[in-house]
Amino acid sequence: MRIPVSRRLTRLEMNMTPMIDVVFLLIIFFLVSSHLAQQEVQAELDLPTATTGADSPATNSPRVTINVVPVRGEPSLRLGDLPVDRNELRRRLANELAAASQDLEVRIRADRGTPYETVEPILVTCAQLGIWNVQFAVVRPDPP
Repeated sequence: MRIPVSRRLTRLEMNMTPMIDVVFLLIIFFLVSSHLAQQEVQAELDLPTATTGADSPATNSPRVTINVVPVRGEPSLRLGDLPVDRNELRRRLANELAAASQDLEVRIRADRGTPYETVEPILVTCAQLGIWNVQFAVVRPDPP
């Protein structure tokens, strides 16, 4: 029996539409996630000046940024860009620590005029949860 000519000439083709959709979704995901990561350190704060110290080494450990932002004269805690109270902060830090596969890094960004009573509960919470990699964001003074 002979195979018809029309069947012999057909080619097998791949549909590229699903792959293009996935690539576009990945691009959108990375654009949005990088934008959110930049927002958490863009809060307008007058950071304290450090005259000594070294730059923190670049690590791949997961980092959580806590902003202490003055709102109408009262300091307000923000985890990334979302406002949180102290109880919520403890719960969210515990969740982040549980999700981290390695040591969690906590970076505290506070205005230079923020009283220590506002920062102390953050440090105590980190110590109670076993988070020991806590850093303060500072700026270097301009050289004379």
